[in-house]
Amino acid sequence: MEKAAANANEPQTERDARPTHVGPRATFERQLDRVKDDVLRLGARVEQALERAGRALIERDSDLADSVRWEDAEVNELQRQINTEITTLIATQGPMARDVRELLALYHAAAELERMGDYATNIAKLAQQLASEPETPILKQIPRMEQICREQLRAAMRALVDISEEGARGVCARDDELDHLYSSVYEDAMQLMQVAPERARQATHMLFAAHHLERLGDRVTNIGEDVVYLATGQVEDLNP
Repeated sequence: MEKAAANANEPQTERDARPTHVGPRATFERQLDRVKDDVLRLGARVEQALERAGRALIERDSDLADSVRWEDAEVNELQRQINTEITTLIATQGPMARDVRELLALYHAAAELERMGDYATNIAKLAQQLASEPETPILKQIPRMEQICREQLRAAMRALVDISEEGARGVCARDDELDHLYSSVYEDAMQLMQVAPERARQATHMLFAAHHLERLGDRVTNIGEDVVYLATGQVEDLNP
């Protein structure tokens, strides 16, 4: 009793200064939150790269396209950092099975995001090539595809962090819209080559840009499928 009373009479600042024990679960969750933050940061970087590459394509801005290409190294480095964080966390914290599934989904998402960054870089390269060609209006479907890809990507990141099955399915459902737009670009590009053979190079560049956007949408869908698996335990092909 005397010891308890003595503790109670200690100055508040001294009691607050004592180290508090943080359990292993709290440590794991804090580190997991850091990984999620980094994956979100990677997603935001890729979304920004895609927006700038699309703008460079439309505005024939070679300098903007060049900046997208240079900044891809930062995307690659952030992905490597995330991979290291995840492997270290699995090796040192002994996570439970569900935790391992979530970490692997984040690992996979980071890999998909890095590949999306490559697509943005490829579009930037096409923007530079188009800027050096005689001006030809960009097919109207391409800016729409770029917008949908960014919207899908943003929604996929929210679904991943929240492990939202509904959000993930909504992301995957929009992939058909991208596929239809890509088919439309293909038809218009072929027609442009027929009626104006001298514009065949520009038509080909635009067709490749649309192809990269369509493939980027597939990568976003892959993240959505991982989220559905996390939420339900069921493996589903949402992009047949």
